[in-house]
Amino acid sequence: MAGMWKKSLVYLGLAEEEDYDESHYAPEEEEQNRRAVIKRVPEPEAGRVRADRDSVVRPMPSAAGPRVHLVQPTAFNDAQEIGDKFRDGFSVLMNLQSADQELGRRLVDFASGLAYGLGGSMQPAAERVFLITPAGVQVSAEDRRRFLEERGFFNQA
Repeated sequence: MAGMWKKSLVYLGLAEEEDYDESHYAPEEEEQNRRAVIKRVPEPEAGRVRADRDSVVRPMPSAAGPRVHLVQPTAFNDAQEIGDKFRDGFSVLMNLQSADQELGRRLVDFASGLAYGLGGSMQPAAERVFLITPAGVQVSAEDRRRFLEERGFFNQA
């Protein structure tokens, strides 16, 4: 063991080959200490697998893409769909381009309160189009751009 350390120090240039003194080193003592530390663990019987009590197996989360739901509300009653999808963990893309001004204002107020109350965020995605994301969900700029283009909102963000 000490030979490995000496060689490592010499290799790294931290010691000269003559600088290292092995006169105090007793290889018999180290061997006895190493044997004292090693404990024999009984091997499991053939065909049986030893299970540790502390081990836990958890499923790996799937690397699914962003879950985005598009809503084009025509009445304030469509706010329930927005809230339900948002609570289920979906990012909601709320398109208010075909809604009248008063309905749009009420839905923006509702959505911003929903996002604030549940720890999410709300941001404009295009003119009169808003992206509402739940807590812990981040939609990258690339995913956002791709989703908007799929829905026909070209170069508006």
